[in-house]
Amino acid sequence: MIDRRTFGKVIGAGAAGTAAASLVGLSGPAAAASSSSGPGAENAATALTPNSGGRSFPMLKQVRAGELIVGYAEAGPADGPAVILLHGWPYDIHSYVDVAPLLAAQGYRVIVPYLRGHGTTTFLSATTFRNAQQSVIAYDIIALMDALRIKKAVFGGFDWGSRTADIIAALWPERCRALVCVTGYLITNREKNKLPLPPAAEWAWWYQYYFATERGALGFEKYRHDFAKIIWHNVSPSWNFDDATFDRTAAAFNNEDYVPIVIHNYRWRLGLAQGDPRYDGIEARLAAAPAIAVPAITLDGELDPFTPAGDGAAYRGKFTGPYDHRTLKGIGHNVPQEAPEAFARAVLDVDRF
Repeated sequence: MIDRRTFGKVIGAGAAGTAAASLVGLSGPAAAASSSSGPGAENAATALTPNSGGRSFPMLKQVRAGELIVGYAEAGPADGPAVILLHGWPYDIHSYVDVAPLLAAQGYRVIVPYLRGHGTTTFLSATTFRNAQQSVIAYDIIALMDALRIKKAVFGGFDWGSRTADIIAALWPERCRALVCVTGYLITNREKNKLPLPPAAEWAWWYQYYFATERGALGFEKYRHDFAKIIWHNVSPSWNFDDATFDRTAAAFNNEDYVPIVIHNYRWRLGLAQGDPRYDGIEARLAAAPAIAVPAITLDGELDPFTPAGDGAAYRGKFTGPYDHRTLKGIGHNVPQEAPEAFARAVLDVDRF
């Protein structure tokens, strides 16, 4: 386990005290239990935490990885077991600003990268196709692991981050020691995406259809911050974030590639934009819905409009290894920021399966 002096150097003395105090809850039974089953179930916490708009990662790094210069935050000892935490949209690395120090305090090397089009992650070439199909984002993370000489890591993710972590766990299990993913199995099958959902489910995805139009692309470009704030309120109805918390993340949307990447991602999912033919083979494998055999914990936010009914039953069959599911009561879509202790607890537990 990392000692207090090293921990203070990694995440700053002020944050260290907060994290160390929170670790008391992580090492014992949670004050508030979630609906859960399987190993570690009794430790799943759901309590809402205070806003963290005043805190941030003390230092960001960059590394050349594949066709990108990847910006990322790092916490914990350099020789600790690696944990890679992947954010979603419209979010950024600060979804994990409270999770990372909790894991660093337990001796993990925590890597939190900006996905392509976000924050300080940039393309090496101005002529590179601003591609956001699911497989290329997974390749970005594999390239990052290679650049940082990380052979294997525990992955945690939500939204785009869950999809990316699922892909790596399914296709490159030798790089994934264990997995924590919000909303379970999110690997995209574009043919199935052509089928309509019940109206209530379609309503939650309204922005996909907005992005499918040129009016939507122009509106997103013009109102990118206002757009994100509406999404935050809609998908996390109980999360009382303040302006400082939102503004800290919204800075990541000023990346010049942000709009092209987001628009391409959603249009590609609906079959309205082409990907890169170099990834056709890998996409065919993903369309077959490969199972995930690494140890996994899936998390659902009770108030997340994207949470499928059935307490994880909709995707249970896709996880064939050691497994646990936890539904976090009173929590919405941005699970790691709304319930950081529960997310960190899941990472610790899955690594012990």
